Amino acid sequence: MPSMTKVRYEVRGRVALATIDGPPVNALGAEVRAGLADAVERANKDAGVTALVVAAEGKAFIAGADISEFGKPPVAPSLPDLLDAIAGSSKPVVAAIQGVALGGGLEVALACHGRVALTGAKLGLPEIKLGLIPGAGGTQRLPRLIGAAKAFPMMLSGEPVSAGQALEYGLLDEVVSENVVAVASQLAETLAATGAGRTAADRLTEADREAFEALAAEALKKAEGAPNVPALVEAVRSVFSLPFAEGLAVERRLFLELVADERSKALRHVFFAEREVAKLPGIGPEVKPREILSAAVIGAGTMGGGIAMCFANAGIPVTLIETAQAPLDNGMNRIAAIYDISVQRGSLTPEARAQRLKRITPAVGLTAAAKADIVIEAAFEEMGVKQSIFTGLDKVAKPGAILASNTSYLDIPTIAAATGRPQDVLGMHFFSPANVMKLLEVVRTKEVADDVVVTAVALGRRLGKVPVVVGNGFGFVGNRMLEQRTRATERLLVAGALPHEIDAALTGFGFKMGPCAMADLAGNDIGWRSRKARGLKASVADAICEAGWFGQKTGRGYYLYPQGARAGQRDPEVEALIARISAEKGVTRRSFTSEEILARLLDPMVNEGARILEAGIAARPGDIDIVWINGYNWPAWRGGPMFWADSVGLDVIAKRLEALAAETGDKALEPAPLLQRLAAERKGFGSLKG
Repeated sequence: MPSMTKVRYEVRGRVALATIDGPPVNALGAEVRAGLADAVERANKDAGVTALVVAAEGKAFIAGADISEFGKPPVAPSLPDLLDAIAGSSKPVVAAIQGVALGGGLEVALACHGRVALTGAKLGLPEIKLGLIPGAGGTQRLPRLIGAAKAFPMMLSGEPVSAGQALEYGLLDEVVSENVVAVASQLAETLAATGAGRTAADRLTEADREAFEALAAEALKKAEGAPNVPALVEAVRSVFSLPFAEGLAVERRLFLELVADERSKALRHVFFAEREVAKLPGIGPEVKPREILSAAVIGAGTMGGGIAMCFANAGIPVTLIETAQAPLDNGMNRIAAIYDISVQRGSLTPEARAQRLKRITPAVGLTAAAKADIVIEAAFEEMGVKQSIFTGLDKVAKPGAILASNTSYLDIPTIAAATGRPQDVLGMHFFSPANVMKLLEVVRTKEVADDVVVTAVALGRRLGKVPVVVGNGFGFVGNRMLEQRTRATERLLVAGALPHEIDAALTGFGFKMGPCAMADLAGNDIGWRSRKARGLKASVADAICEAGWFGQKTGRGYYLYPQGARAGQRDPEVEALIARISAEKGVTRRSFTSEEILARLLDPMVNEGARILEAGIAARPGDIDIVWINGYNWPAWRGGPMFWADSVGLDVIAKRLEALAAETGDKALEPAPLLQRLAAERKGFGSLKG
């Protein structure tokens, strides 16, 4: 008989109590499942027991399944078998919930005949974040209990609801501030005296189905290749058309298909990589963040205004600073217009708009940053400009204030050297639009103090970002790899591919936009200016800019944008220009398949990622993946560039790079030493430990 040490069984009067004690989170491992199954069996066999209460020690009821069991041979009892035993118990079972009841933990509670929770409890089914759906009855029991129109959004977001919200939904019978086990025991005795717990078949009405279908249609539009959303829709839809047992079979089939699905595996990689990102190498938990009560942003352009909005949205007062009144007014007007759009869409109330705008104080001159706890510079991407700003900030910023640059490429130590406090200076690279994009690259130099890094990461989370700590180096992680894709695009154009073919290969892969359309959207002149400053050339891209075709803002770029259209049309003149450049270079143009285009775009990025890892610019391969998913729209169900490379095989990528280097004569395309070593050892980036 399995050990029951993780579930204590006792009888209090006429109610049995099964208490889970499996620190730290009471995960539903084999030992816990066996203990609960044994408790149900003992309670049903004991004539002196009328009901059973399931409770837990510690800060969690049950935080979910034991992820370490994924991919291993199953150990009886399975979770579905345990829940069948609970639901089929001849004596009522009531869950006494404190802390969190997540995933399998909430499924246990759903299988019970009643549920009581403490006020601070949170309940949720977060499997969607793991590329999965609930697999032990959650998609069947929750809609039957609270209706599909409420249950589906809970499962789609994966975010937990509060005890109060759960009570309002009908998910809980009672919410109490104390004595949750005692109240659960009272409910259990009441159920034993009056019969079975509540039924909820009446919640599955035609109106509920119509509301669910509308939500499902919207979710499927946004799924973009992720396999778990269609699976969730199918599972919940079966609630309306199939008996419970058959619905369970549908859910289980879909769950097991997802466990084996490569896209689902990629989403699980992303889930765990996001948690690994929070671990800062060389910085222990004893290092605490500095207090941030106010902020200042230098530059009221698109980026600076977006960063200021991030602070205002998070409830942090921020001073937005410009050199003159006119650009400051323009910046504030732009911010107000963005908030106005949110109000029109219904995502922001007029009151919230007013509150957020009130938190942004416009000011002219650096002296307005004197009292800020953190100052973020978002000025023109030119070293001289940034050095001048930081020299001025050094004179006015208070001691201990953090000075951050939003630079996309430039050397942070050189910027910090313009001050007498390099220990307080780091990079905080937001992505455009800053008030929308989730990624924040926190650039850590050798001189910066550990508590400054910890503060920037903590602040990033307060601002709703996914902060990734990276090392200093041109372009850091994201833009350094993006430059390789940009160069690859230029090579493909000269060799024979056309803009729409390159873009179609990437959008077919899962990106929202290809490199040519993205350049047109951002403005081709931005890259052109950067290349000229660095003495670089790109024949096709430069020729397009020299013609004055900067993209959407001029109505022409790689594509035509007639009458302000957002979607580009093929431009015969641009295609003729590209062909002419190929001829001038003596290149015989040829066609490329989508697979060839993808390899030529993505392999050099992976190679650069390997160099970034070798140089310690990124701590882990997963950090690179998180950067690209949150900052560059890499499809999450592809797992990020380093995960994707592992799925292709590093030996395959190394051979392709060797062939491309030989074809082009570009030695920079030869496989990086780390890539060569892993390929030779038949290993992937996933074998590396951060």
